[in-house]
Amino acid sequence: MAKYIFVTGGVTSSLGKGIIAASLAKLLQARGFNTIIQKFDPYINVDPGTLNPYEHGECYVTDDGAETDLDLGHYERFLNVPTSQANNVTTGKIYQTVINKEREGAYLGKTVQVIPHITDEIKRLMLLLGQSGKYDLVITEIGGTVGDIESLPYIEAIRQLRWELGMENCVVVHLTLLPYLATAGELKTKPTQHSVKEMMMSGIQPDILVCRAEQSLNYDIRRKLALFCNLDTASIIEARDAESIYDVPLLMLQEKLDMAVISKLRLVERSEPKLHAWKAFLGRLKNPTQVINVGLVGKYVELQDAYKSILESFIHAGAVNECRVNIKTIHSETIDSYNVSNKLQGLHGVLVAPGFGERGIEGKIETVRYARENNIPFFGICLGMQCAVIEFARHILKLQGAHSTEMNIDTPHPVIDLMPEQKKVSQKGGTMRLGAYQCNLKHSSLAYKAYKKAEISERHRHRYEFNNKYLSDFEAAGMIATGKNPESGLVEIVELPSHPWFVGVQFHPELKSTVESPHPLFVSFIKACLT
Repeated sequence: MAKYIFVTGGVTSSLGKGIIAASLAKLLQARGFNTIIQKFDPYINVDPGTLNPYEHGECYVTDDGAETDLDLGHYERFLNVPTSQANNVTTGKIYQTVINKEREGAYLGKTVQVIPHITDEIKRLMLLLGQSGKYDLVITEIGGTVGDIESLPYIEAIRQLRWELGMENCVVVHLTLLPYLATAGELKTKPTQHSVKEMMMSGIQPDILVCRAEQSLNYDIRRKLALFCNLDTASIIEARDAESIYDVPLLMLQEKLDMAVISKLRLVERSEPKLHAWKAFLGRLKNPTQVINVGLVGKYVELQDAYKSILESFIHAGAVNECRVNIKTIHSETIDSYNVSNKLQGLHGVLVAPGFGERGIEGKIETVRYARENNIPFFGICLGMQCAVIEFARHILKLQGAHSTEMNIDTPHPVIDLMPEQKKVSQKGGTMRLGAYQCNLKHSSLAYKAYKKAEISERHRHRYEFNNKYLSDFEAAGMIATGKNPESGLVEIVELPSHPWFVGVQFHPELKSTVESPHPLFVSFIKACLT
């Protein structure tokens, strides 16, 4: 039987519940427990697929085509285990299910209410992964902050589960904040006390407190928190700011967070945590032999979370190449033919980021042109690849007005066009080409050399594709389709063999890069930037 760990947050948002949950999962996995994480988000959107990146950061996509919260990226990067649609649930998805059941008559004419119908659906989904028989431990992260109106049904569901499953099968880890007041010269515990009180008013006594703080927790503070929050001092865990998110598992190991959970759940210890690969990665990360500058050109650069997986992929690839990758974010709207050389000055490579819509598109195209003409290593992802195609069509093939029909429906040369199966789609949410698809690589291509195999699988999130009507013209002029979907013939990868390193991919390689398996294209790109 699986056991369940619930991670909640208090005092303020953005404390790092996802990182704490992923770190705990990593430690338990390293001790030999089959562990998985899921995220429950309290917003009404069915999924993050239609949310503006400024609102929610990047939309992470799983192999089975689910559009999910970006925290699932952390889960995969830490655990090196793929997640699925079952790992991310929103309030919108829960209500949609309950309302559909009501419309079908499943409730036999009963009045449908938050309790028990919504909470029952929450509990069903919380237990779903554990009932598969694949996992010993299921960690559930609850989005938002305790006390928020929208979080109340989740807290109530956890309260019920603790009684139904038994206290030895459920643990609640509460992440909270201890603010430091410089004028007083001390950490203040009152906000945490109030947060715990709020949980207790909802019928839940947290089992473990993880305390974010700028200063170390001395014994007196731990004792005070333990006394006023009804815990023993071993259940008070310090979470100081770390140099890197990848330090957090080792910091939590020092604080014995995993041992506290094992004790509360009455688990039999299996082994000391096997973290050799993780420590080796950190050693390379913190001791680079070289430094390079890479430009990230996109239109959401004001919010780092909009490109979270790309930024983390650079960290993974940099560690493999024993170098530190300094990322210079450049807003594509600010780039034009007059300033592009200044904007890209001093860069060893350029990545043109994914995105949707016309805003900033010409800046991306100018970036591609500059990188192509000046032999700067270039990496284009999704829209970045499409920009590379448009640029080549305009300046090499001399197709005036060449564009994507996403930006210009009346373009005389639609080198990027809406996928045939997308032309009848009216609803925006969950209707793109989503999830993992096969791709066959050409031998001798940069992609083949990077992957070291001819057949790969990568994740997609797009509606538009390379227009194969122009393929022969492109290849005759020197832009080669080196990766194609074997069933549809969709061009997945384009390269310029005449260029030192020029690769555009229709898929999202950043979504499959992990600490233990850095993505080969990012590794190859960084290696090219070093030469």
